[in-house]
Amino acid sequence: MTQETPRLPRLIQVAQHAEDLERAVAFYRDTLGLHLDARFDPPGMAFFRLGRLRLLVEAAAPSTLLYIEVEDIEAERARLEAAGVVFSREPHLVYTHDGTFSPAGLQEWLAFFHDSEGNLLALVERRQS
Repeated sequence: MTQETPRLPRLIQVAQHAEDLERAVAFYRDTLGLHLDARFDPPGMAFFRLGRLRLLVEAAAPSTLLYIEVEDIEAERARLEAAGVVFSREPHLVYTHDGTFSPAGLQEWLAFFHDSEGNLLALVERRQS
């Protein structure tokens, strides 16, 4: 008799605060390039595809720090700066993995910026050292 591995919970949605839904939709769709899956007015909610997750943007949601993985942090930073995004922190190395969460030697680089609503976001690039 084989024992089944229990199905682990999977995060499927993250909510982000938006004072101005029009402005937030423009930022996430046009500036970040996320796909707008659905919008409901009223009550004033927008859903975007963020990898395997849904991102809900609405006034009732609290602010959340989103870490968005990119292949080339410098290129993405340049693209976003050209679209008017101001970075509060330049790309910098924050951690070199020891094998606990990711393969040893894998580096994590971060760059922080704010969305149109003042929420903090970060670009993340993982690269081999």
